[in-house]
Amino acid sequence: MAEPGRPVRSQGIAGTWPVGRAASAGGLVPVGFDLWTSLAETLRAWLRAEAGAGRLLPWVPVAFGCGIALYFAADHEPVLWVVAATAVVLMLGAVLLRRSRLFAPAIMIAAIAAGFAVATWKTARIAHAVLAKPLYSVSLSGFVEARDIRERTDRFVLRVTAMEAQRSDVKLERVRLSVRKGTAPEVGSFVQLKARLMPPISPVRPGSYDFSRDMFFQSIGASGFAMGAITVSAPPETGGIRLRYAAFMQGLRDAIDARIRATLDGDNRAIATALLTGRRDAITTPVNDAMFISGLGHVLSISGYHMAVVAGVVFFAVRALLALIPGLAVGFAIKKWSAAAALVAAAFYLLLSGAEVATQRSFFMTAVVLIAVMVDRRAITFRTLAVAALIVLAVAPEALVHPSFQMSFAATLGLVALVQVGMPNLFASPDHSATARIAMWGGREIAMLFLASLIAGLATTPYAAFHFHRVTPYGVLANLGAMPVVSALVMPAGLLGLLAALFGLDGVFWWLMGIGIDWMVLVSRWVASLPGAVGRIPAFGIAPLVVASLGIIVMGLLRTPLRWTGALVLLAGILWGLAARQPDILIAGDGQSVAVRGRDGQLHLIRAGKDSFLLREWLAADADPRDAGSPSLGAGVSCDESGCVTPLADGRLVALALRIDSLADDCSRAALVVTARPAPPDCAAMVVDRQRLAGQGALALTQRGDGFAVQAVKPRGTDRPWSPAIARESDFGASLAPPAAASRNRDATPSEADLQAED
Repeated sequence: MAEPGRPVRSQGIAGTWPVGRAASAGGLVPVGFDLWTSLAETLRAWLRAEAGAGRLLPWVPVAFGCGIALYFAADHEPVLWVVAATAVVLMLGAVLLRRSRLFAPAIMIAAIAAGFAVATWKTARIAHAVLAKPLYSVSLSGFVEARDIRERTDRFVLRVTAMEAQRSDVKLERVRLSVRKGTAPEVGSFVQLKARLMPPISPVRPGSYDFSRDMFFQSIGASGFAMGAITVSAPPETGGIRLRYAAFMQGLRDAIDARIRATLDGDNRAIATALLTGRRDAITTPVNDAMFISGLGHVLSISGYHMAVVAGVVFFAVRALLALIPGLAVGFAIKKWSAAAALVAAAFYLLLSGAEVATQRSFFMTAVVLIAVMVDRRAITFRTLAVAALIVLAVAPEALVHPSFQMSFAATLGLVALVQVGMPNLFASPDHSATARIAMWGGREIAMLFLASLIAGLATTPYAAFHFHRVTPYGVLANLGAMPVVSALVMPAGLLGLLAALFGLDGVFWWLMGIGIDWMVLVSRWVASLPGAVGRIPAFGIAPLVVASLGIIVMGLLRTPLRWTGALVLLAGILWGLAARQPDILIAGDGQSVAVRGRDGQLHLIRAGKDSFLLREWLAADADPRDAGSPSLGAGVSCDESGCVTPLADGRLVALALRIDSLADDCSRAALVVTARPAPPDCAAMVVDRQRLAGQGALALTQRGDGFAVQAVKPRGTDRPWSPAIARESDFGASLAPPAAASRNRDATPSEADLQAED
């Protein structure tokens, strides 16, 4: 029996000895073991918190979107019944595992398969013909479904009912045609015309935006322009209820534009129309550029901000009016009535603005918030955003690869995270009089506006850099200067103008709206003129963007300090993107333009065509501040009627051969020959000719030793509905190597210096 006051031993170890000291004394457990144990326990606690109840749902749309991304990354079309069956089996398996620890990974895998299947089904459902070669005189008849009024030309979408073309039996469902300004027919009318049609625009360089994919999902198979007069005639059949709806909404937009035009003109009228109807093509280029350079371009695209303002103004206005009636305010749920009225107003705004992807996302997000108010649930949560994302991606899976969706959801994710994490701390009760005075004078509201602008700007920066090759260093400054006026004056005046137009009393509201727009344009021009306002970023691949997106998602969705691992992932994506090497040669898909990087590190252009859009895109992707008319673009380029040549950084020549009789000379002198004609098989130079361009589209070449690594718009084996492979495609590799030295005839032309010395 132990004596009182003596340590009690249990199995030979004193029960009163601290474990850490015993470990140190015995040397069996490393020093600091408690620290590692504590860290491991902390990590486990954070992981348990992240895997808690309700934390799985926000990740489901992320997995669903990954499935859609995998679909668009495929090089050929998947088999629909296989992917659909796989998705169904995986979803049933996830349901069966709902009480198991494997439920979380099972539902994520099922969501990936479901996203892949939904995108495959959407493509199969809207499958239609796509024009492969230009048609120069095509007779078309059909219904006008949409019309855009632009700065220089107008444009409309024609649903084709009859099509006749020489040496072609292709039948297109819809075409988009440009016409002289003021000659676009009314939506809903039946027209007959002749047109020149071109295939949908392919990417102008590898990795750039695919306009042909965009047009495919709009069921447009070709673009072009009208030739001659457009005849409006009686339709042989009715256009259907969808066409009548389109005509009604277009008429409503035209009526609103006419009412605004009676008070405002120029860019003020164009911006006011854009804010209310979504038609922003009439805004002049200088103002449009200033808006985007300053970071206010999001104001011109109807998105979450506009939808929130519309719903908020209607909600508070209706609630204030109902509160004036004592019987209603006391005995009825006027808050829920106001939410219902705001939902109706948001739905009308969605239809009026044309229901673009960003507007759809905004409406679904707003609708979920308002419905939550009506059923007494918390409104702004990650679940709300997750539900809105799932709805948008299920209805339009192609939205995932569109910049408006990416930027819109990235900004919204950041703002929801701010509401969930930042606002509770920022809006905490002041604990001393100084804080109270700051709060009373709007300090917290200013701080929230600053933080909202900063977070939304930072969240969208990777996508703006990837798609538009620029960032907005002063975006926060522009938003702080303009957005309070837009929120408090421009948008409310616009909504009141719509309502007052029914009574013919709208003029004063358009005038007020114009004052606010003047201020917004003034701020955008001032910010755009600041030194360094144009933050140019060279093009980088999709992989750094995916890594940056993962970092943003992790920072936005995680609640514990584990969220800061997302910052490290985001930083890795940014550094990866900035380290991307730019190509040494760019070749247009038609073989008419070639850009070569010279000794000065800049691109020098060999240009046979007049495609200024292509040139602007190439310069933007290279972070080059020069414009399309800069004389330095042609420095070092020598041209004659047969073609052009210019040197690479290492002195070797690149030739663009325009005539077939110049190919022999170019093959003997140049290291690389580009031609839109068939090249001779015995050419001693590396060759990019018509056959390769037809099969692979635009090319980007990067020097690897004496040859080049080749990136193509359509890599080998690619065959998608919006970019079908050509018949009997040749097997072009991913590199160009110089022919064997023996095959090249030595240039026998003496230099001028040698000739003069001999003389």
